[in-house]
Amino acid sequence: MADSDHSMSFACVTRRMALGGGVVAATGWALGGNARARSLAITEGSPISAPDPALALWREWQAAHELAERLHLRQQELEVELAERVDCLCTVINVPDGGDMIICSKAALDRTIGDRTDMAAIRARAEADLAERQARWDAADREIGYSVGLKAEREAEQREESLLKALSVMPATSLAGVAGKLDAVMRRDEAWEDYSKHPWPQILSAREDLVRIGREMAPEQIFPGGSDCPAKLATDAARSG
Repeated sequence: MADSDHSMSFACVTRRMALGGGVVAATGWALGGNARARSLAITEGSPISAPDPALALWREWQAAHELAERLHLRQQELEVELAERVDCLCTVINVPDGGDMIICSKAALDRTIGDRTDMAAIRARAEADLAERQARWDAADREIGYSVGLKAEREAEQREESLLKALSVMPATSLAGVAGKLDAVMRRDEAWEDYSKHPWPQILSAREDLVRIGREMAPEQIFPGGSDCPAKLATDAARSG
């Protein structure tokens, strides 16, 4: 029976499920400063609408989302490279009358062997093997920057999630801002959600209606999630390429 220990970080490096969109190219898209930055259509002689805070927050989320995806995909590459250099941080010991057991940490070794004096030599070999594997892992980690990258990835994901929560409570003042809210929540989970199941078809339909009506009101406006949105075009290009 194999002993699996989870008290040790990075006990075995495995490939994580890839996000399904590929790397989203940075678009450099700025919605502010021209007619396309207006939250609603501006007719001649009408006052200029104040910028939509929800749309501005969506732009922050968009940048954070793209960064998190790039870092995530980079970490997947580093995980594969690390796994090729260091197969696993575990060792196998043979316990008399117990067969082979997989040991991934000193704590697991203590639980398995305890203070049995008849297994002192087995313990010594296992501890030496674990130490050697850990040293190889640490050296490879420093060389390729896996742990540094993992920290950056987690920080980027936390920022993306924080902005998504802030966006959920930020009142929108334009149809484009409402579209931005829908775009963010759907793109955040698009790799994991089955959009054929309730309530996603209804949400998709509502987003399409919102973009269509918004375009009728403001033909010059680019709506988040619309077919002409640079972020969507970049995502589609990455997937088709």
